[in-house]
Amino acid sequence: MKCKYIFFLLLFAVATTTQAQNPEDALRTAWFTQNGTARMMAIGGAMGSLGGDITANHVNPAGLGLFKTREVVISPGFTLNNNRFNYRGTDTSGNKNAFQYGTVGLVWGSSKNNSYSKYTSSAFAISVNQLANYQNRESFRGNNNFSSFTEQYLEELVRDRADTNAALSNYIFGSSLAFRTFLIDTTSGPGNQVTGYQSLVPISSGVSQLYDAITRGGYHEIAIGTAGNVQDKLYVGFSVNLPIIYYNREFFYKESDLTNKTNNSFSFFEYKENFTSNGFGIGGKLGLIYKPVEMWRLGFAFHTPQLIGFKDRIRSSITANTESYAGTRSETSDNLNSGNAGIREYNLSTPWRVIASISHVFREINDTRQQRAFITADLEYVNYRSARFHGTNSSTDQLNRYYDFVNETIKDIYKGNINARLGAELKFNTFMFRLGGAYYGSPYNNENLQASKWLASGGLGYRNKGMFIDLTYSHTFLQDARFPYLLSDKANTYAEQRGSLGRVLVTLGFKI
Repeated sequence: MKCKYIFFLLLFAVATTTQAQNPEDALRTAWFTQNGTARMMAIGGAMGSLGGDITANHVNPAGLGLFKTREVVISPGFTLNNNRFNYRGTDTSGNKNAFQYGTVGLVWGSSKNNSYSKYTSSAFAISVNQLANYQNRESFRGNNNFSSFTEQYLEELVRDRADTNAALSNYIFGSSLAFRTFLIDTTSGPGNQVTGYQSLVPISSGVSQLYDAITRGGYHEIAIGTAGNVQDKLYVGFSVNLPIIYYNREFFYKESDLTNKTNNSFSFFEYKENFTSNGFGIGGKLGLIYKPVEMWRLGFAFHTPQLIGFKDRIRSSITANTESYAGTRSETSDNLNSGNAGIREYNLSTPWRVIASISHVFREINDTRQQRAFITADLEYVNYRSARFHGTNSSTDQLNRYYDFVNETIKDIYKGNINARLGAELKFNTFMFRLGGAYYGSPYNNENLQASKWLASGGLGYRNKGMFIDLTYSHTFLQDARFPYLLSDKANTYAEQRGSLGRVLVTLGFKI
């Protein structure tokens, strides 16, 4: 499947006053590595059948059933982004560091003294976890004599058969800005009749392109869960999850003339955009852990789609220097929208997930202080192509048709894939040593788009007299593709991303 075919549907934008969503927005809430306590991160995020950690509330709530006491947990951390891009033969690198956090919350575990009850113990937990951290900066540059950012505006105007009045006013976050700054202008035929549109960017002689995006925010989840322990053999649990999302993107893009000529009607243009998205929703997770024989644990968990309502705001501007053609002109969406940001409200249902897990605990006895080691593994299937956009009650029929169109595109360009996690711990009385690793497969259906995440982690733990502290470092190797713009009439160009992400996480907990 060619990139041109994959992404041409993204440009089927609705001619309204705000930008439309695209499949990449759905992937932002789906393709991420596990996050939790330092203990959980040190073992590669494999928490499907192990239990006894508050992060089970966000992975397999049945793991809460192993708690028989109460504890409070906090998990501060730090993220180190190292981004490397290759765009049309030019290498670019950059760094972005930020604060993050893992699982924070409370667990209430209690034993059952009633001999008539089949439950040995039960537990209740409320916790918060940052599923994904959006603090990052992605920047790359390169020379291009094949395509231009401005061609997406040409496609939009030609596709809609827009007259000059429409070009001036109907696309106030993109094409209208380009038209008003003469970056895009009309072509004329006999009698000075408008016959079409043209870009003043001299693509054939080449332009220098710069892409720079600074993102902030995170994907947070509040989980309220409970679990029961049936005779220390079977553990069942479920949690209600409340996702809270904040995402902000400051985007800067520039194209400059490579010829340094002053008489070819183009020197440079700059596009700036500030996009903010806030979301709140609900979902659920349920699971079980079963001990068929001593020392072995089997786990299964199902994560329902989370239904999240979003409200987006966008502002954008273009400054273009077309030399003697029209000089330097600037226009902003605020000027065309009474000083207001563009607003859109919509709903998104995230992909569902299934986790199967197995653990082997050496010296599996009730007194966890006497256990000596464990090894655990998870296999997780995520159906990325099941993400869906939905309109709200106020959405027009045209907008609802657009969401149907985008949803069909999601089914074409994404696929389901397997994530694998493996971890182990070796215990010496009050000290623990941990190692882990994980692999996250590509969500893309196109094999030409190379994408994966490999994670390696290790950590130390100390537990004594009702207090514990864990320290972990994890390192993720990332491979992905970043498109500076998307066109439908020719193959799309993109930057190859091969970066890394380092995380330092500390968890401090107390029995209460």
